[in-house]
Amino acid sequence: MTDTNGTDAGEGGADGRIANDWAAPAEGVRLQKVLAAAGVASRRVVEQYIVEGRIEVNGEVVTELGRRVDPEADLVAVDGVAVQLDPDKRYYMLNKPRGVVSSMRDEQGRPDLRQFTDEIEERIYNVGRLDGETSGLLLLTNDGDLAHVLAHPSFGVEKTYIAKVKGRVTPQTIQRLKQGVELDDGPIHADRAKVRQHQGDDRHSIVELTLHSGRNRIVRRMLAEVGHPVVDLVRRSFGPLHLGTLRVGVMRELTDSERGLLLTISRDADAARRARGDGEANPEGAS
Repeated sequence: MTDTNGTDAGEGGADGRIANDWAAPAEGVRLQKVLAAAGVASRRVVEQYIVEGRIEVNGEVVTELGRRVDPEADLVAVDGVAVQLDPDKRYYMLNKPRGVVSSMRDEQGRPDLRQFTDEIEERIYNVGRLDGETSGLLLLTNDGDLAHVLAHPSFGVEKTYIAKVKGRVTPQTIQRLKQGVELDDGPIHADRAKVRQHQGDDRHSIVELTLHSGRNRIVRRMLAEVGHPVVDLVRRSFGPLHLGTLRVGVMRELTDSERGLLLTISRDADAARRARGDGEANPEGAS
């Protein structure tokens, strides 16, 4: 393996053998080497970051250039944003079309997610679900730890939806959605809600809802409960991720910044879960 300065990753020992320090978790790997390999910056620039106190390992600021870390166990952050040290981890954002089920292989033969992932070498899977008639942002990854945290309802990852509904939605209805409605499986409220537009002589309204619940078809059920059945539903954001201009049916890898924001949420939420002694994650329901 060759590092960013063009030198061999291993260092010669006194007996002439080559020591592969990537495979020596007991001693660890030099921090600047790990971050350079992760694409943060060149080794020389990373060393400057360390001196400036911009890098944390397991929540502690590191200013020593000789610090070593275990890429498989230690949590490293630059300017407060977590860095994925495993080069084999992959993260994708898909703008899922209507008519596609959130499954890698649908037993009923319906269009599924394989059409978007067939050319990807790694085995990835979706984090949470969108029902077949809902389009929008779906996260796919092979990072099981991240998926575990993001799917756990107690961590309250926010999702924002744009819904076209029947009828004119009034300010009173918006207030009711924010205060909470009672459904068969318990009460639920929107964290934020607003009317974006009224259409067609008030035959339809465009409503934006933000909530952290992952209960099955929760947005559709909430809006039906207040008398405005959903005509069309799109998930525009998931945590710090936003669809932006990503076209329907297109999938792309997350940027370094997006990936770092997700990993930071995962790091903080997992630490909170461990502190509380919570159990295993429950799967997120389709919206």
